[in-house]
Amino acid sequence: MESVWWVFSKLFEKGLVYKGFKVMPYSTGCKTVLSNFEVQQNYKDVPDPEIMVTFPIVDDPLNAAFVAWTTTPWTLPSNLALCVNGNFDYIKVRNKYTGKVYVVAECRLSALPVEKPKSTANGPAGDSKTSSSKTKSGKAEKLLDSYDLLEKVKGNELVNKKYEPLFNYFMEFSETAFRVVADDYVTDDSGTGIVHCAPAFGEEDYRVCIANQILSKENLIVSVDDDGCFIEKITDFSGRYVKDADKDIIEAVKAKGRLVKSGSFMHSYPFCWRSDTPLIYRAVPSWFIRVEEIKEQLLENNKQTYWVPDYVKLINDVLATVPQMLCMGEPCDAVKEKRFHNWLENARDWAVSRSRFWGTPLPVWMSDDGEELIVMDSIAKLEKLSGVKVSDLHRHNIDHITIPSSRGPEFGVLRRVEDVFDCWFESGSMPYAYIHYPFENVELFEKNFPGHFVAEGLDQTRGWFYTLMVLSTALFGKPAFRNLICNGLVLAEDGKKMSKSLKNYPSPMEVINDYGADALRLYLINSPVVRAETLRFKKEGVFSVVKDVFLPWYNAYRFLVQNAKRLEVEGLAPFTPVDATTLQNSSNVLDQWINSATQSLVHFVHQEMNAYRLYTVVPYLLKFLDNLTNIYVRLNRKRLKGRTGEEDCRTALSTLYNVLLISCKVMAPFTPFFSEGLYQNMRRVCTESEESIHYCSFPQVEGERNERIEQSVARMMTIIDLARNIRERHNKPLKSPLREMIVVHPDVDFLDDIAGKLKEYVLEELNVRSLIPCNDALKYASLRAEPEFSVLGKRLGKSMGVVAKEVKAMSQIDILEFEKAGEVTIASHCLKLSDIKVVREFKCPDGLTDKEVDAAGDGDVLVILDLRLDESLYEAGVAREVVNRIQKLRKKTGLEPTDAVEVYFESLDEDKSISQQVMNSQELYIRDAIGSPLLSSTLMPPHAVILGEESFHDISKLSFTIYLARPALVFKSDAILLLYGGNAKSVHGLETYLLSRDHSNLKSEFQLGDGKITVDAIEGFPARNVVLGEHVFLTVGDSVLRTKGL
Repeated sequence: MESVWWVFSKLFEKGLVYKGFKVMPYSTGCKTVLSNFEVQQNYKDVPDPEIMVTFPIVDDPLNAAFVAWTTTPWTLPSNLALCVNGNFDYIKVRNKYTGKVYVVAECRLSALPVEKPKSTANGPAGDSKTSSSKTKSGKAEKLLDSYDLLEKVKGNELVNKKYEPLFNYFMEFSETAFRVVADDYVTDDSGTGIVHCAPAFGEEDYRVCIANQILSKENLIVSVDDDGCFIEKITDFSGRYVKDADKDIIEAVKAKGRLVKSGSFMHSYPFCWRSDTPLIYRAVPSWFIRVEEIKEQLLENNKQTYWVPDYVKLINDVLATVPQMLCMGEPCDAVKEKRFHNWLENARDWAVSRSRFWGTPLPVWMSDDGEELIVMDSIAKLEKLSGVKVSDLHRHNIDHITIPSSRGPEFGVLRRVEDVFDCWFESGSMPYAYIHYPFENVELFEKNFPGHFVAEGLDQTRGWFYTLMVLSTALFGKPAFRNLICNGLVLAEDGKKMSKSLKNYPSPMEVINDYGADALRLYLINSPVVRAETLRFKKEGVFSVVKDVFLPWYNAYRFLVQNAKRLEVEGLAPFTPVDATTLQNSSNVLDQWINSATQSLVHFVHQEMNAYRLYTVVPYLLKFLDNLTNIYVRLNRKRLKGRTGEEDCRTALSTLYNVLLISCKVMAPFTPFFSEGLYQNMRRVCTESEESIHYCSFPQVEGERNERIEQSVARMMTIIDLARNIRERHNKPLKSPLREMIVVHPDVDFLDDIAGKLKEYVLEELNVRSLIPCNDALKYASLRAEPEFSVLGKRLGKSMGVVAKEVKAMSQIDILEFEKAGEVTIASHCLKLSDIKVVREFKCPDGLTDKEVDAAGDGDVLVILDLRLDESLYEAGVAREVVNRIQKLRKKTGLEPTDAVEVYFESLDEDKSISQQVMNSQELYIRDAIGSPLLSSTLMPPHAVILGEESFHDISKLSFTIYLARPALVFKSDAILLLYGGNAKSVHGLETYLLSRDHSNLKSEFQLGDGKITVDAIEGFPARNVVLGEHVFLTVGDSVLRTKGL
């Protein structure tokens, strides 16, 4: 509060503060004036009355009357003048049917009502009534029929003509008031060209009346009190709220025979943004900042700021600055697209005082006669002048403090003025007040001012952003901020403002409790709001973030944890991540790709966050997480599950760990809670780590990025998507293997990657047996070029036709050269790759149909699939079907990926040889896919515990049953018999003992004993060393593999 005092005192010292009497937007609900930019916060379309009223001209020989039009009947009791435009022509006309004589602007004659005689059985009568016309020309003709032109004069000739007042409440002003004045603010686009002036209720009215000496500033009477009710002086309407009195005032005007026309119209009208009551314009005493004097500085400082998004600085939905009377009383298109520059350019002096109790008190002490005034700049100054110790600057603690007059005791004391600061003045003082400048933190302020950035909603363009700029410019000649992040507005799902009364939005706590604070935060960050656009908030959108972002992200982490635990379950050393430097040298292409992509992510985030472009960062982060889960984890499942060896598995797990750790650190500012949760779990295997992710330094780019491999993997995913689309078109599921695919692309390096280190991933993902690269773009496709009309149309204008013709005429060689060069000049216009669309049309090989071979393309890549059936691929297809059923049964049974089970297969066909042939030929694929051998059901021991089973029929013409069972021990009875010297009871005793043991504990004991354990628990038999593989197998699968010598 003390800093706010200091700001005001400095403005006062610079001569930028004055006390004035000004017509201002006034809230009757809050009993205070509002700033011009506060008015813009809450416009509504509402109906208001519109009436035409006569003001008879004194001593006119024809008893003529001026006709004025108003939409604020409640201001008529305070009328003191009529205003015309001195340059307009005004005409005196007589109504043919009523004989009444009116004076209006010639250009506004059409505003008068068209009257015609009442119809009777015998013809026209003398009485008339108003009628409407369908066209302007028709109305003009009827007007000529209704009125006789008597006289035409310039507006200046009407000045000082006296008229009879409508009401007699202000007859004390009759010598100077109730006469015509002239001013250019009167327009010809509405009304009658004659404006009624109530100086206490219109900014232009007040200015014109003061300038023409209708009254002085000292004797202005405001006939409406702080509650918006008429004072006692307005005897007929005393105590009535002005808006409620409109109808009665119209009736009073009608009773006096002064009403020419009445009706209503819809227009946009300002309401108080706090109390939601209609605003009025009312003359009030106030303290002002001379903003108009610093306009040029404001405009210059605005140029020094950087706005995000940048278009917000140029185009904002702000209100056109128009005369206040037109804003309030005349229908106009108030809302227009204006530049922030124009908002500053049209800025007016700022009323910064408010008649309230709570708020920072104005630091102004004034004598009773108004001749002596002191502005406090600190508590110390107040204490020194008053002799009173001050600890709190709120009104109830300082309003009693007086200061002796410097002129002597006979002049009394100075007392504080009662007003407090407009809250926007306090908001604009934020850069100084939040650190108690200049009373503390001087060095901190001077090093960091202007502030690096501010962030707020689009509506603050004419609120906080504006007041920050005004005060900093007035104080230091600088903008208050260097960078500005502007957010859009969050609306309810129905497109309306969120409203407590309408209850048209879900409870924030309900959303957070259901989906988490991070999901809500990310939903908003990745929405149009961060691009300064509006968002219709949908709770379902927050759920989508959970489903599309957090679940895949968590699943990648969970996959890491499951497979790290698997190492221990299998008796291997616990997982410890390999250092990042070693991982950078991995020979695996997907490791190289994800490491490079992670460094690209870090680089991009640094680049964009330095430019404050939040709206570009989050989509990139989300795409990265999508690639991590759907490319790296998906295509690396074998390695991560240990199917390619322990060392390779640890490298893959360490790579995934490192990438997840870096992505958590990058995402920490956006998803602080979720990132922290993952980090706390991940740091358990890393001894040198910060206690919280939010203590960690933001990641820096380390190592070189491999842009080629990043591009190759991106293209690989395009190829996979295109091939999937071809399969879908021909109803060829991925489980059905295909013989061959051809990839056509002009980039030889990419083809080398696809046919080399990326080949296995493409073939496995698409279930294709071979891949053939081809860089001859014309071998399988014909090319044609089409202009991008949406891009070129506006740019080329009349030249579009010529350019389009030549583009379409480009030969295939021309097109290839254009793609290679990246540009081409046509009809003197340089066209880039984005200007021309190259269409690749597949040429089916001779002798084949499009059902046998089909293709799909995207840009410069073409994918061709051989769709012909091949019996040699039948067994591979069956194997994929069997694996698919096994995986589904695992899920159905509720097994975790780390849960060890043995899988048994039983053919239900009469001819079991076919299924047996498939199982034999595809043994390696099936074992690799499910992590264990697929066992014949005949091998299932009697003590096996079945966890789940399901029968399947007509799967690739086969029927079978799948059993999932706990791992079961297999005993070598002959070896055990020999171990115990031929005692048959020993075999039964050992089997009974081992089967009673927990399988996982038994496995651990064998691992600790290097494949053997000592059994001494069989009664009547000596201790013996039982050897794994010699006397017993831990699983049926182990027994089968040993038998096969594997």
